[in-house]
Amino acid sequence: IVLTGGDDRLWKTWGFPDGNILLTGEGHTDWLSGCCFRPSGTQLVTSSADTTVRIWDLSRRGCVLTLRGHSRAVRGCSWHSCGDFVASASADGTSKIWDVNSERCRYTLRGHEESVNSIEFLPFSSTVLTSSADKTLSLWDVRTGLRVYTFQGHVHSCNHATFN
Repeated sequence: IVLTGGDDRLWKTWGFPDGNILLTGEGHTDWLSGCCFRPSGTQLVTSSADTTVRIWDLSRRGCVLTLRGHSRAVRGCSWHSCGDFVASASADGTSKIWDVNSERCRYTLRGHEESVNSIEFLPFSSTVLTSSADKTLSLWDVRTGLRVYTFQGHVHSCNHATFN
């Protein structure tokens, strides 16, 4: 299954390799910037310029949780490999670690000077990686909410970062 999110404010799941649309989700009020399956495959998370992060249940075919707390567009989202936490990156210069079970923000990660453009968990760890328009990447310990390391060297905005 392929998952996509678009400027049309929708997410879609597509059969692979035939390309048939399986499900479509609507509810965001602005463009989608990110989407990611829960490791179990039963839910997904989306991020949007409407400042929200939403959790969707595929069997219910609807949004089961809307996470609010960013003041500007949410630029990306990621699901932790355990399935209990979601991370979001925002144009407001912060990232958030959300506890899906308690439905609350566990930490707000502050330290980038401009928009945080992407966020990704290192699988099976308590480390998250952010990239920013301030030309840096940062590693964070999500158990404490503290920045562990900053990578510098880009001469323009860092738009995405990932682990191998």
